Amino acid sequence: MGTVSRFHDRTRPAAHRIGSEEEAIATARRLSADFSLQASERDINRLFPRAELDALFQSGLSAITVPPENEGLDVANALLGEIVAIIAEGDSSIAECLEHHFTVLEELRDEPNEEQRNLLFARALAGDHFTAVTFGETGAAVPSGLSHRLSGRSLRSAGILFADWIAGRALDTKSRWVRFYLPCERDGLQIIDDWDGFGQRTTGAGTAVANGIIVNAEGTVQRPEQHPSIAAALSALLHAGTDLGVARAALANLRDVPRSASVGKLALALQATAALVESAGGKLDFAQVNPVPGAIESAFFAASAAKITASTTALDAANLLFELSGKDATSIGRNLDRHWRNARIRAHGAITDDLYRSAAEHYFTRG
Repeated sequence: MGTVSRFHDRTRPAAHRIGSEEEAIATARRLSADFSLQASERDINRLFPRAELDALFQSGLSAITVPPENEGLDVANALLGEIVAIIAEGDSSIAECLEHHFTVLEELRDEPNEEQRNLLFARALAGDHFTAVTFGETGAAVPSGLSHRLSGRSLRSAGILFADWIAGRALDTKSRWVRFYLPCERDGLQIIDDWDGFGQRTTGAGTAVANGIIVNAEGTVQRPEQHPSIAAALSALLHAGTDLGVARAALANLRDVPRSASVGKLALALQATAALVESAGGKLDFAQVNPVPGAIESAFFAASAAKITASTTALDAANLLFELSGKDATSIGRNLDRHWRNARIRAHGAITDDLYRSAAEHYFTRG
């Protein structure tokens, strides 16, 4: 990626360091239970989970993918998918922020500037929150001496209203990608809350507006996007994890309805989805240590299959919740429709994306 423009001062204490995978899973379960308490109220009133995200990032859970050479734990990807699912069962909007954060940290592994990579991983260990943004207009990054001048409006990105850093990419005047990092408090960078949707109401989605920000050319990389990639595979895996959590949350609301064959079938579908996430995680582990095209493709195909399956399962679970909940299904107080709204808005991109659909079809037909 590109250049760190400057490191901003921190006022909150450094985050806890998680020392084992057992501690990571226990921390996720504890936080998820806390997050679930007011999740419905936050959704109804669009109250941002700022305190909850502070607790998440201070817990050290957001740094569990930092590599060992940077003093991190670097948990297995199957466990990472399960941890995201656990958080999503408590609040899927918080889990979506974590999705984007972990994907940025995965891309940071390939940062060619070692000093920059070390500094950014240190910020992650300290509890900083990362998200990614894209400035897709040609000429958003204009060469200016040895630097680039960044202007324009980004695409909407989840978590940007809460983030400390954005990992950005922008098209230059020759339609090449310029990659960079910016602290969200950077002068000339405006973060706008322009969320517009009916689900995932509290992800902190918004856009960045850059007003002639100078991005130093040192360390900036201009390269085409490569698909499939390890980061794209991880993104699909984590998307599946969040949707699995949404499905589990809907199933939990079905515990009070009479048992039926439909509920049993759904429970089996959740187990199958979890198995796909676990399998994809193992393939992704292998691709990270052996990043040859075949291994990366295998991980991407498996993660895509998990993503498509999880999106479908989450929708099925939310639909079944409505079918079996009787007259209380539409109660504002119970707010059961949030599971359908959240699953629907996330599935819109997952199921219709040709890249992931093709990869999933390849996985299911060829293995």
